[in-house]
Amino acid sequence: MKALGSWRHICVDMQRMFAEETPWHVAWMDRILPQVREVSRAYPEHTIFTRFVPPRAADDMCGQWRDYYMKWWMMTGEHLPSKMIELVQPLADLTPPARVFDKQVYSPWIGGRFHAALTDEQVTTLVVSGGETDVCVLATTLGAIDLGYRVVLLRDAVCSGADDTHDASLVLLNDRFSVQLDLSTTEEFLSFAANA
Repeated sequence: MKALGSWRHICVDMQRMFAEETPWHVAWMDRILPQVREVSRAYPEHTIFTRFVPPRAADDMCGQWRDYYMKWWMMTGEHLPSKMIELVQPLADLTPPARVFDKQVYSPWIGGRFHAALTDEQVTTLVVSGGETDVCVLATTLGAIDLGYRVVLLRDAVCSGADDTHDASLVLLNDRFSVQLDLSTTEEFLSFAANA
């Protein structure tokens, strides 16, 4: 693994609405929680939790997002209890010093605020965990690569509701983006960071 430089841990969408019994439940989020917790607890001041925040109603969104929430109406703010967008425990207890960044789409990069904040902090490397590997983690990772960040993806700290596309996403990222991205285990990363 190359030197980390100035880095942040981006933990993607580890929220109650994905961990609990909702239509968006990700069954094996619990399996990665120990690894995510380990990194977040070791470096809370370096950790930023993103949260996927649905609109109050489908009509609050534009284009295909409106159609998306017409299908998933039960996950809009009119129907979903607001507590469900909160981070899962024990991650919620790490804020602060860990930070939270809310977004309404898969990628945190839309609108530029997230990139601007990281640029102000002179961040060059992003360590990525969370869910889902083939949706929001993928959008976060590809956006980071496009913006010039180096990405360390923690392969045992990401999850999906679909095993096949989870596996395919890891193969894609490792094979096609190997210059800009490192796949690592949580243990490998923590050992490397501790000795950096």
